Amino acid sequence: MDLGSTLQQAATLMFTGMAVVFVFLTILIVLVKLMSRIVPEELPPQIASTSTPTQNNGQIPGETIAAISAAVNKYRSRQR
Repeated sequence: MDLGSTLQQAATLMFTGMAVVFVFLTILIVLVKLMSRIVPEELPPQIASTSTPTQNNGQIPGETIAAISAAVNKYRSRQR
């Protein structure tokens, strides 16, 4: 076998492989776009609220302030 025929076979093999990859990726892109049209968008699940929301006009409830204060005091006492 001479060098010319070997290079021709290599080029043929390379272009055949590139064509197969191109066709595969084209089919993949078409199928993904088709699925995005067919399958509906997934919505996040609705979180059921166990307590009724209260309007406090931006004020922090006293229980929350007490819990934060207790945590800060405990943290500071451990640091000494």
